[in-house]
Amino acid sequence: MTMSFHDLEEARRALDAPLFADLAGDAQVSFEFFPPKSEKMEGQLWEAIKTLEPLGPRFVSVTYGAGGSTRERTHATVARIQRETSLAAAAHLTCVEATKAEIAEIADAYWAAGVRHIVALRGDPPVAGASFAPHPEGYASAADLVAGLKKLHPFEISVAAYPECHPEAVSAAADIDNLKRKIDAGATRAISQFFFTPECFFRFRDAAAAAGIEAEIVPGILPVSNVAQTRKFAAMCGAEIPAWMDRLFEGLDDHPPARQLVAATIAAELCRRLYAGGVRHFHFYTLNRAELSFAICHLLGLRAGTAAAKAAA
Repeated sequence: MTMSFHDLEEARRALDAPLFADLAGDAQVSFEFFPPKSEKMEGQLWEAIKTLEPLGPRFVSVTYGAGGSTRERTHATVARIQRETSLAAAAHLTCVEATKAEIAEIADAYWAAGVRHIVALRGDPPVAGASFAPHPEGYASAADLVAGLKKLHPFEISVAAYPECHPEAVSAAADIDNLKRKIDAGATRAISQFFFTPECFFRFRDAAAAAGIEAEIVPGILPVSNVAQTRKFAAMCGAEIPAWMDRLFEGLDDHPPARQLVAATIAAELCRRLYAGGVRHFHFYTLNRAELSFAICHLLGLRAGTAAAKAAA
């Protein structure tokens, strides 16, 4: 029997070494959470934090709602993480509807609480679909925010990057230029918006390097626990969900365990392909749930306790 090219390709895959066999465990990770809105959600958040803490993440970040709508809850969550865990907490901070004086007050409070890492973002307007308008006495951009924060305290600062281009950018080149301004203003690294194909990230990484950006760019990984929610997130940030991925989730709305398994498989394979391309740092958007991120980290060779010991060494 003569095998087709497709048959030969499938046979090669079947005979290759297992995708996740004996990885070195040299990957490093970080996790993002959002501030809880209720007592039940707070319990879920802290369960996730306690589950992921033994993996020894580089840091964990806590988001900041549109227009600063979660300012107090974000601060309380970040301060508690810093106070009660071994984790390095990073606080999200935006420019939206805030004066420079108000931002300075927030930054000073974080510094006093022992927080040394800020994720500096321009931020989304409080009204969905509205255009960003800087406060007359505030910062006009994320780059300006970074520069202002560096004048206040020697924070470690992470900023956002968009592998598929920010929805408001006039072009991909302009978006890269904006990222370079943020790095040049003093940012330590960029964390990417989520994406679903490794080629998307590699193309962006190459374009950033070609533009003279030498800072670390960490891929943001979103394990898809809720398909409808992910479609909404993707539409807001300009990320493309591949048709093949959409099809994999068809018929799983009423089967949460199967959906979780599919989600973990897709995200883990993405991470493995990024790892093969030299990526060693991953940032997980957890949505305050630990299971998927923990499973993917395990497949990448990280082990609870071992990673923490390495980080402390």
